Amino acid sequence: MKNIKDWPLSPLAAVVASALLITGCDGDDGSDGINSLVSQTELGTGTQCTFGGIRVDSGLDNNRNNVLDADEIDATNYLCEDGFWLQLLHFADVDGNEATALDTVDEFSALVNGFKNDAKYGQDTLMVSSGDNVIAGPRWFAAEDSSVRAITGSNEPGHVDHLWMNEFGVIATALGNHELDQGPGELADAISSESRNGVTFPGTQFPILAANVDFSGDEDFAPRIGMDGDDARQMAGQVAGSAVVRIGNEMVGIVGASTPDLPNITSTGDLVLSGSTDDISKLAEALQPTIDALTETGVNKIVVLAHMQQISIEKELAKALSGVDIIVAGGSNTRMGDSNDTLFPGDNEFAETYPFQTQDADGNPTLVVNVDGDYKYLGRLVVGFDEQGHVIPGSLDEAVNGAYASTDANVTAVEGVKNQRVIDTRDAVQAVISNQFNNVIGHTDVYLEGRRGQVRTEETNLGNLTSDAMIAYAENCSELTNVLALRNGGGIRAEIGNAVTTGVETEFFPPFNDGVDAEAGDVSEGHMRGTLRFDNGLVVVDVTGAQLKALLEHGVAATADGATPGQFPQVGGISFGFDPSLPAGARVTDLWVDTGTDNVPDTALYTAGVAQAAAANTYQVVTLNFLANGGDDYPFDVQSSNRRQIYANVGFGDPEDGDGTPDFPVLSSCDFGMQSEFSYTGGEQDAVAEYFMANFPDETKPYTAAETSMAEDRRVQNLSVIDSFVNP
Repeated sequence: MKNIKDWPLSPLAAVVASALLITGCDGDDGSDGINSLVSQTELGTGTQCTFGGIRVDSGLDNNRNNVLDADEIDATNYLCEDGFWLQLLHFADVDGNEATALDTVDEFSALVNGFKNDAKYGQDTLMVSSGDNVIAGPRWFAAEDSSVRAITGSNEPGHVDHLWMNEFGVIATALGNHELDQGPGELADAISSESRNGVTFPGTQFPILAANVDFSGDEDFAPRIGMDGDDARQMAGQVAGSAVVRIGNEMVGIVGASTPDLPNITSTGDLVLSGSTDDISKLAEALQPTIDALTETGVNKIVVLAHMQQISIEKELAKALSGVDIIVAGGSNTRMGDSNDTLFPGDNEFAETYPFQTQDADGNPTLVVNVDGDYKYLGRLVVGFDEQGHVIPGSLDEAVNGAYASTDANVTAVEGVKNQRVIDTRDAVQAVISNQFNNVIGHTDVYLEGRRGQVRTEETNLGNLTSDAMIAYAENCSELTNVLALRNGGGIRAEIGNAVTTGVETEFFPPFNDGVDAEAGDVSEGHMRGTLRFDNGLVVVDVTGAQLKALLEHGVAATADGATPGQFPQVGGISFGFDPSLPAGARVTDLWVDTGTDNVPDTALYTAGVAQAAAANTYQVVTLNFLANGGDDYPFDVQSSNRRQIYANVGFGDPEDGDGTPDFPVLSSCDFGMQSEFSYTGGEQDAVAEYFMANFPDETKPYTAAETSMAEDRRVQNLSVIDSFVNP
């Protein structure tokens, strides 16, 4: 009998519609008169037939009972149903290391090319992003340079990344928080069509989806609102809650979801969010009607692009929704991978197995996927669906699925071709940024730790450095002394240095500065723009010891295993201990502050949870206007007073009366008199640049404070790591 495993079921079904009994005749059909039997068994979905089918067994009825017993089967063949395969390609979070993103985007484009041209699955490809495709920083602002504009036709900041997404063939994206860092109007400009000198940027050729965002009140996005459930390929530059796309002969629904915390972490303008990350049921309630609207039209395969910033939220959301087959997570940079995936150079390990498998609210299988950002990895999920539109877990293959690192080896393996338009625009952007890296402001002999997984979970030397710089700047710009500093780790966007992995060991070095004239260890304008991307203004507030404790309590309230909350505090002139196992709001047990002039804490405000006399005193704290305005949900409005600012203008997101003047007193405008060419006076970039130039100007006087382990940290002491608080 010929192998029919891969034949469609319908043409052959009649052939084996019932068990066949064939009588032996002189050994022609059997053996010595023994009957030959053929039997069939209907199969569900599984490894032999992904989409179900029939198993056909044949053999001799040796015991002559007219039943083909297991030990009588000589041959087995499979008659398999045709089904639907989807190749989902995905990425997110191009908001970390600027140099890495630019260095790898061409390899990334080649991986996309290779998989979209895959002979088996390429024609069934859905390419998506789960948000944070851009961030205000060197890459964003380089896009307005005339050399870039000559290639793209646009001078709008941020448009280059959207041009690349067009080249990748992105069908839809979620709305991340960093898309809005410059406000909805700037994002609207970045995705708009524009022509210069005979060159046209067509704008984004895909929709931005967010089912729990009301765009109607925003003057820039209201005209862009599309119809939910429209064809994604016809929704270029629109915003909506959902879209559909035809893949092969099947319709796939796509739903977007943004973190309801957007108003606390970015600049939402007149956008209105619904749902809550503190109550998954409310978030599900905000999204389910959009999902139901798709299923009511007959769409039974649905992908949610969710930008929740913590993958634990997407995992819980998967269980709370009905009708969702795949959630593409975003915002957490969770480095998923499987056993045969290769790490990007410098990465140590995969955090989770790709994909995460769970069940939705109806008990149907649901998959959650995510990959690390900065174009380091392309996620690939090839999965089969049954006739009800449910994913078939048995169709998953580790040899096919996973995180593909953007390396030359992987590009060669998938026979990908780099996108020349991506390369040309990348090179133009890099040339602009390279000039910034040649503007040297200081020198470090050590790696400055600013990676997301560290700066949002523990004290780091870069957090210490920037906090100390804020103190020096505030004291220099006023008659204040004994100023303390509190900033958020989420505002530190990248490390300053290089990681080199050999085998399983990773070593960390000062910046190499390859490709520019700066020497190894030199710190530059480019590092300031890339690391302190938001360039927040500095403000000084008064706090009591109790209020300072309340602010720090908020800073560590979201700390948990696997979480990377942007509110995590980096401090100067402060030492405190916290126990993450205690309830949020009651985790800070010990708190000391500096009342001298050396940034070394010398006065106890709290000891073992008990307030000391000094807790009643008032202290000056320099912080970022983003936090003072309530960013990352910091309660400065109720836990501080006497706000003053060091910058002369109205900062981004600051309250003002509409007359263009600040609402708060301005401390005397000042700087160290050495460097304020690329950052306004009173901004954090200027503060750190001035601090480097005054204290660590070159290789003869470098910054030398190496990164310490969590057990050795003394400003921020995690009491789940050490036995007890160590007094400064």
